[in-house]
Amino acid sequence: MSYFRKSLPLLVALSCVLFSCKTRKVITDARDVKGKEVSGNIKERYATVLKVPEKDIKNEKLYKFIDSWMGVPYASNGMSKSGVDCSGFTSVLEKEVFNADVPRVAKLMADKVKRKYENELQEGDLVFFDFSGQKFSHVGVYLKNNKFVHASSSKGVIISDLKDPWYYKYFSRAGSIQ
Repeated sequence: MSYFRKSLPLLVALSCVLFSCKTRKVITDARDVKGKEVSGNIKERYATVLKVPEKDIKNEKLYKFIDSWMGVPYASNGMSKSGVDCSGFTSVLEKEVFNADVPRVAKLMADKVKRKYENELQEGDLVFFDFSGQKFSHVGVYLKNNKFVHASSSKGVIISDLKDPWYYKYFSRAGSIQ
């Protein structure tokens, strides 16, 4: 019994270390998980956020990359984890995850994609928005199930839903890197 009492604090500490590695807040403005902790490993967490079966999360490199950038604040012309804008985040993601060179500016990225309809979108495709009357002024990377990751000017790197009425009214183009 005394061995158990002496070991209990060590077991509790070890459990905290082991299980805390698997839990991380995933920042999203999707209404169903907004502000909630999403626990589990990479596949479990992103399957929950994207509302897909865990087996559909195949590109772990992509989701680990997103996980490492999640919550990074917005910074105009930024391209680092101290601050990033939408086109900076997209260009770094495309290079590091898909080994694709894309222009640094969203408008130039839009010229480099093979256009697709919404129902044809696949992981890694780019989605463009026209904010403030400016053509292709915002860009994000499509994930699954109408979700995309991007650097929001107000919330930093987050996952949003393309069908959210606020985003959808500004949605203008989508496509894959040529």
